[in-house]
Amino acid sequence: MASTPPIAGTPWAADRPYTLQEAMAYCRKLATSHYENFLVTSLFTPKQLRPHFHSVYAFCRIADDLADETGDPDRSLSLLDWWEDQLRRAYEGRPEHPAMIALEATNNAFGIPMSPYLDLLHAFRQDQVTTRYATYHDLLDYCAHSANPVGRLTLHLFSHTDSHRRALSDAICTGLQLANFWQDLARDAAIGRVYLPENDMAEYGVRREDLLAGRHTPELEALLTLQCSRAAELFDHGSALVDSLNGKARLCVAMFVAGGREILQMIADQRYDVLTRRPAIPRTRQLRLLASTWLRSLAGRPST
Repeated sequence: MASTPPIAGTPWAADRPYTLQEAMAYCRKLATSHYENFLVTSLFTPKQLRPHFHSVYAFCRIADDLADETGDPDRSLSLLDWWEDQLRRAYEGRPEHPAMIALEATNNAFGIPMSPYLDLLHAFRQDQVTTRYATYHDLLDYCAHSANPVGRLTLHLFSHTDSHRRALSDAICTGLQLANFWQDLARDAAIGRVYLPENDMAEYGVRREDLLAGRHTPELEALLTLQCSRAAELFDHGSALVDSLNGKARLCVAMFVAGGREILQMIADQRYDVLTRRPAIPRTRQLRLLASTWLRSLAGRPST
């Protein structure tokens, strides 16, 4: 096999071209080595689709690492430009990086356009220069680039590309992104990122210095109540997607919706104090959630 390039690092040149089999193995190793993807890649995707999920994941994982692991925004922007060039080479039929060799095969098999990948790169670049959002609308625009493309890529892999399902998927993905923002409010504030809309913070009297100091206040509790209700409304709207799907696609989406709702419930259960304790779903609770979601999915009557 050609020498393996760094996952998060600098541009590289292989000593010889990767074969497609080697490239798929590279993506599989990358995807299955990350704990958060175990259930998705192992349980929710048909066996024949897993290599394609791995290749899409590899693109996203490497882009995320290039954006967040350098510690230097200018360096990250340069590396993201390089990653976009690698993407464009794949769409021109001359991929170099093993992740792009695998991704080219996936894109050709499912007719995936370049736009979702470019949207993701737009979001990763935005993270380098934007640490605050003036309004909820601005935050939704960020989610449209950072979260919604992942759902659209997933729909492509399940061969569902109609506009109605895309809109429902967008609602779910944005809801999940928002739930993660409120779950990780302390972690993000520690690295200088605050996703709470500034106009809402001003209206509710939430101070940035309290976030940075880890001080939970009644004002923050009221504001997070609003923000979590917004995410819940998105789940309510997007959950119709579950009923439009069959098989593992149905279970996959149902599990993500259930997981997002569970995060919101855990935030509420601790009275929206996410600064002193990060709400996380324990592994045993995840398994119970999976079992209950699977049973509800079986009991439903999906349309074709």
